[in-house]
Amino acid sequence: MDFNLLVQTIAIYALPVLFAITLHEAAHGYVARHFGDMTAHAQGRISLNPIRHIDLVGTILVPIVILVAAKLAGGAGYLFGWAKPVPVNYSALRRPRQNMLWVAAAGPAANLAMALAWALLLKLSDMLPVNQFSMPMHLIGVAGIQVNVVLMVLNLLPVLPLDGGRILASLLPHRMAGQYARLEPWGFPILLLLLFSGYLGVLLRPVVQASYQVIGAMFQL
Repeated sequence: MDFNLLVQTIAIYALPVLFAITLHEAAHGYVARHFGDMTAHAQGRISLNPIRHIDLVGTILVPIVILVAAKLAGGAGYLFGWAKPVPVNYSALRRPRQNMLWVAAAGPAANLAMALAWALLLKLSDMLPVNQFSMPMHLIGVAGIQVNVVLMVLNLLPVLPLDGGRILASLLPHRMAGQYARLEPWGFPILLLLLFSGYLGVLLRPVVQASYQVIGAMFQL
């Protein structure tokens, strides 16, 4: 493994990852506040300061370990990680079940918006002459699209406590939603099992690739 290449890769992905997790979590808190829950606001979590959202293990150590493992294996796996979840008191929302859908959807929506913004940067970099300025722009733009698309699709999986699980719970009839909520303690172990068995990539890949194609077509990349 080329150590310099690994350091370069980490440097390229660092900014997109920080933006992706920060705006994702802040979006949850902002929409929750809009619908009446002031919990995140009171704890200072509606913030663009990445330090307020970074989890040492989930945001830094786990993605680096996966990245190193992927480089050692000579492939490119999906980065997996997490930030400190923004606290949401769903009972404080004005219409808890209905508003929960919008609070949960805010994170993936923020990632979609960021993926489009990074695609615009990538398009601009491709319009510039190839030089020491445009090349980093190109690489960071590609990384930004990848990070945000994967984070968006991952979080939309219908597994609690992911956002997709919250969205599904808000749409299910009340009794079924209660039964579904009992599965939440198993959600993280299920995700880890899918990750290390390789099936997480199998589940994500078709939607991720389709998202890349749509974004590419929009910006003629």
